Amino acid sequence: MASAEAEAIKADLQAWSLSLQTDPPPDLEDMRSSYAALANLGTVPEGVSWTDVDVDGIPAIWADPSGGSQDRVLLYVHGGGYVIGAAQYYKNLTGHLANAIGCRVLNLDYRLAPEHPHPAPVTDAVQGFQWLRAQGIEANHIAIAGDSAGGGLTLATMLSLRDQGLGQPAAGVPISPWADMEALGASMTTNAENDVLVAMEMLQGMAMMFLAGGDAKDPLAAPIYGDYTGLAPLYIQVGGHETLLDDTTRVVAKATEAGVDVQSEVFPEMQHVFQFAAGRMPEATDAVAKIGAYLRPRLGL
Repeated sequence: MASAEAEAIKADLQAWSLSLQTDPPPDLEDMRSSYAALANLGTVPEGVSWTDVDVDGIPAIWADPSGGSQDRVLLYVHGGGYVIGAAQYYKNLTGHLANAIGCRVLNLDYRLAPEHPHPAPVTDAVQGFQWLRAQGIEANHIAIAGDSAGGGLTLATMLSLRDQGLGQPAAGVPISPWADMEALGASMTTNAENDVLVAMEMLQGMAMMFLAGGDAKDPLAAPIYGDYTGLAPLYIQVGGHETLLDDTTRVVAKATEAGVDVQSEVFPEMQHVFQFAAGRMPEATDAVAKIGAYLRPRLGL
């Protein structure tokens, strides 16, 4: 049974979602600024400092935990349907992840559609990985994680790194990944009444802006169609009440078939990217702790 805190967070998420259902619909800039409401769902983590950094032309934010490792890094790519979202709204979450893992987190502000459609986000994420390598960080001392679109981007980045012969990170941690541009998963329907944030129509609209007429089955846009052979280990978290639940189950099936070391965890009754509420909601705090426990030995911490 979901905690009282989880029910309160669900109400907050529903209120945010309803605030965007206006007539006429909000314009893109209003949608982008509204994302700030998600930034404060959780608590400000203790002992973390944040620093802006330029990643060869891509803005990013370092989250440094007190006493954390400087030569192990989590590369984080945020969510927002490739259309909204920004690194500044992920300072709390990436700070909690930094504390849980015990290392730095590089929170990348990759380019967004419709101004910069596919493949701009995956190009930027690969550049982020390459920039870390150029700073002297070994590939097996880097992990990649992201939520929602960033979860799909985590997978796409790993596929692109393999395809370009650039190696693999120590592991990937997609959180509630959006991996199917066509919204074909059965949970799009079966969880439609449970999910207060993500609806099929919204995903289809974002996919249209992101793809800009491109192939909806391109694995670097829709990693549900990827060949996972040779990918690093994966740990995927998803909420049981998400319309995107079946994106995870299908990715797990593809990765398992390809021989990837993949673990997944479905958190009962949880909403999309509930990890945002870390520090305020026990289920979110527990999920972040599990990410830390998964990544520490894989990063050699």
